[in-house]
Amino acid sequence: MYEKIIILDFGGQYAHLIANRIRRQNVLAEIWDISTPLEKFKDEKIKGIIMSGGPQSVFAKDSPKCDKKIFDLGLPILGICYGHQFITHSLGGKVIPGKKGEFGRAEVIHNKEFPLFKDVPEKSIFWMNHVDEVEIPAPGFIVCAQTEHCQNAAFYHPDKNIFSTQFHLEVTHSEFGTKVFENFLKICGVARDWTMEKFLEEEKKKIKEQVGEKNVFLFVSGGVDSTVSFMLLTEILGPKRVKGLFVDTGLMRKGEVDFVGTEIRKLGADLTILEEGERFLSNLQNIYDPEQKREVIGHTFLDVQRDFFTKHDLHENWLLAQGTIYPDTIETGGTAHADKIKTHHNRAPEVQKLIDEGKIIEPIKELYKDEVRALGELLGLPKELVWRHPFPGPGLGVRILCNEEELSITKDELLDDKISAFTLQKNKKPFIVLPIKSVGVQGDFRTYRHPAILTGIDKSKPLEELEKHATNLINHYAKINRGLVLLDKNFSGEIKEVQLHKKSITTDRVKILQTADDIVSRTLQEMNLYEKVWQFPTVLIPISFNKTGEETIILRPIDSIDAMSASVGKLPWDFFAKIAAGILQEEKISAVFLDVTSKPPGTIEWE
Repeated sequence: MYEKIIILDFGGQYAHLIANRIRRQNVLAEIWDISTPLEKFKDEKIKGIIMSGGPQSVFAKDSPKCDKKIFDLGLPILGICYGHQFITHSLGGKVIPGKKGEFGRAEVIHNKEFPLFKDVPEKSIFWMNHVDEVEIPAPGFIVCAQTEHCQNAAFYHPDKNIFSTQFHLEVTHSEFGTKVFENFLKICGVARDWTMEKFLEEEKKKIKEQVGEKNVFLFVSGGVDSTVSFMLLTEILGPKRVKGLFVDTGLMRKGEVDFVGTEIRKLGADLTILEEGERFLSNLQNIYDPEQKREVIGHTFLDVQRDFFTKHDLHENWLLAQGTIYPDTIETGGTAHADKIKTHHNRAPEVQKLIDEGKIIEPIKELYKDEVRALGELLGLPKELVWRHPFPGPGLGVRILCNEEELSITKDELLDDKISAFTLQKNKKPFIVLPIKSVGVQGDFRTYRHPAILTGIDKSKPLEELEKHATNLINHYAKINRGLVLLDKNFSGEIKEVQLHKKSITTDRVKILQTADDIVSRTLQEMNLYEKVWQFPTVLIPISFNKTGEETIILRPIDSIDAMSASVGKLPWDFFAKIAAGILQEEKISAVFLDVTSKPPGTIEWE
């Protein structure tokens, strides 16, 4: 039995992200519900407790709470974000509603008194994602850090070994988050003897127990998650008991079907490829809402599965497997206090019903992308499969935005209050807010708001500055959750008119996006930049400018490890210029933009 750290799950994405960070330091981390009885914490193997962030406010009637006697156990405790506020609220301090949120990068300045900041520079970048804030710490706590907008960003109680930070240590873009966790683990005195090898050993036992004598059927997308799941199951159960089905939905990347089929069959797995593009595109005709699109894609996958099962008599003795990873369940609102950011297609209602009935197995559902890659390498999978850029299960279906109405906005209307999408600033440094919405995540809640074009941008500036500018703008204006920079265009002069077109997903639109996505992929390879970014979504939106073209392309390069936090991929400007020039060869494209939004406040995908 391993010594361990307990993470109390106050909701949102954070408990599992913290567990991921702790496990990466070879320490067993277990996530417990906040309702866990106090007696259970008196296990001698428990060396410390971390209270996670969450989407709620401590003022809400239904806000998550744990037994306050936990503070009397004598165990080291670390509170993060909501945990920071809960500690304050519970022990006699004062939390107040924030006037405006603080999301994304923030410079933290500490006074060197905080034990968790040992060997951390006095000034460093950490990730913020909160609205409420601590005004007065609880008695006995010493304040030791602040940001520009948060005076009580970190404090601790020296006698009780209770530590607390408003900023998120667990996200990869907190520069010294790992170091702070290391310092906490040293204070806890916990043994570091848990590894991915041990996870694999334990997972094999779980899978054998869950599957029993049955066989397993898995949809394979060609992405890292489904591929690792497929090969893990094949290794444990053998190729005769595991069947893979790669469905060509008509929403795949260019050349995807041939590549996936060839590479996976090389590994000796049983893979069938089924062409179903016509069915998927037909079902998506005249579907405009992003959530409805995801549900339609999820249901169509199930229809294909049922037909395949019937044809091959795979009913009674078969389980359905999925390559779901933890961010998928979190963004669907998969924990008790999580807000739904989007419905992952693996969590469509009909799929959830099968999960509840015990008819679905998800072997990597507790892992994050970096852990899935590590597991893939442990299984001996080739680099070409393990280190491919992530690709969403619904494919290009969630990268092709749709719209149900026609709208044209002139320059005169741009200055008029009648068009709310364009009235955030009038006599100040301008920015343009597009009349279409995308999904974001702010304060752990889903947002569905407008992207803004940042005007007057000096493209010689580092992308970090533009990312910070976008974050500041979004923190200030509630109607937007993304910042865009114009890279190139097929129209002349400045933006004078914006046209929003009525469009759903069609074969022509898919081909346009496939071509643009292929230009991005090939250019990354040609310029030896493919491994410089973690992911590179290419998005198609039904907007044109100055009556030129019908569509606009958004480039979304991402730096991340776990998908729970992300920053803009720091690629050179000449790379973006080359891509934009290639994409604009398609006359239907009006403009090409670069999305410079971090996560939060923007999600990685636009839908």
